Amino acid sequence: MNADFSSVITSHDTYVAGVPHDVFAELRREEPVAWTNESDGRGFWSVTTYDDILYVSRHAELFSSRYGIRMEDMDAEETEARRTLMEMDSPEHTRLRRLVARPFTPRAVADYEGVVRELAREVLEELRGRDEFDFVKEVARELPMKMLGRLMGLPNDDLDWLVSRGDALIGNTDPDFTDYVVDQTDTSSYRLLPFRSPVALELFEYAQRALDERRLQPTHDIISAIVQPNAEGDSLDDTALKNFFTLMVAAGNDTTRYTMAAGCRVFMESPDLFSTLGTWDTAALKRLVDEVLRWSSTTMHFRRTVTEDTELHGQQLRAGDKVVLWYVSGNYDADRFDTPTRFDPTRAPNDHLAFGLHSAHLCLGAHLARLELRVMFEEMARVWSRIESAGESQRLRSNFISGIKRQPVRVEWRPQRLA
Repeated sequence: MNADFSSVITSHDTYVAGVPHDVFAELRREEPVAWTNESDGRGFWSVTTYDDILYVSRHAELFSSRYGIRMEDMDAEETEARRTLMEMDSPEHTRLRRLVARPFTPRAVADYEGVVRELAREVLEELRGRDEFDFVKEVARELPMKMLGRLMGLPNDDLDWLVSRGDALIGNTDPDFTDYVVDQTDTSSYRLLPFRSPVALELFEYAQRALDERRLQPTHDIISAIVQPNAEGDSLDDTALKNFFTLMVAAGNDTTRYTMAAGCRVFMESPDLFSTLGTWDTAALKRLVDEVLRWSSTTMHFRRTVTEDTELHGQQLRAGDKVVLWYVSGNYDADRFDTPTRFDPTRAPNDHLAFGLHSAHLCLGAHLARLELRVMFEEMARVWSRIESAGESQRLRSNFISGIKRQPVRVEWRPQRLA
């Protein structure tokens, strides 16, 4: 294997030009579990095949989330201060998940469809009369943001600020989103904060005010639900609640936004597909959404840490070694997916790795994200007959999140139907 692969797949700058799928394909063929050097770390094992990723995901006793899910090395103090639901193993993970999962169950999410559709239509109607705009800013960012506000009972006037703060966290490697770019600025003063960003302090302060308000006057929203003890009297302390709030603001918008933007890209490149979308039934639209999720692989990796000496695909892994699961590679593994480089909206089955499926760390918002994507695609097809590129797209500078951050589009509106 070419030794240069380490600098290619770890560099944030690489992904500005797109995912290096050719490098990941070579790794799957030649060195599925490959030692990867880091310029600012101690190195890690890259796991690139679907089956190996699945194995690691399902064996938390050997591959722990407890010591961090990002590539970066953290000492014990940093790890403890920055822990969220994602940086936990069972039984702690199971306990916390039960305390916050109620609003995100399939049954609960099914009840949100009317609200999601109302908001999707609102987003699109605000654009009526405009033929050209940035799809990411005006559509893909707006729906998850509005839904986040509705679920959490947050004022509309606060939402844009909150999402910009979340962008600064998730996009902490992109100078368009933060002044504290982690590999270009000294962020050691913020090492005990999520994503090594002072923005987290602003979100913590906002979260504390929201928690205090809900305790005094509960309402019908997620914040009110999570501050209440469960049936067994168990509850979260304020540190855990503020970390969860911050996670919701950051991850609750970005991943859905970038996946929606990837769907837009598909529709621009396949106008015949988009022109027929309005005739598809719900089952077909759900298959389309799953293919967009596989195709985009928005969250490109998560990390685990080896708990005891073990072997994986012929490699000897030592306790304490970092292991990075490249979902963006596993989702393109030809041993699992027929012609994986082809977008197939009818692909079934489609057991992709998005949302941490097949593991205890299934994303809490997976069902909601799927709903938002399906409804928005339906509503786009209802009001637009065509969508095409109106300029160069720009991608996020990140080896963690694969995303289009700007996509100028030109749309053709369907005639409005009279009520």
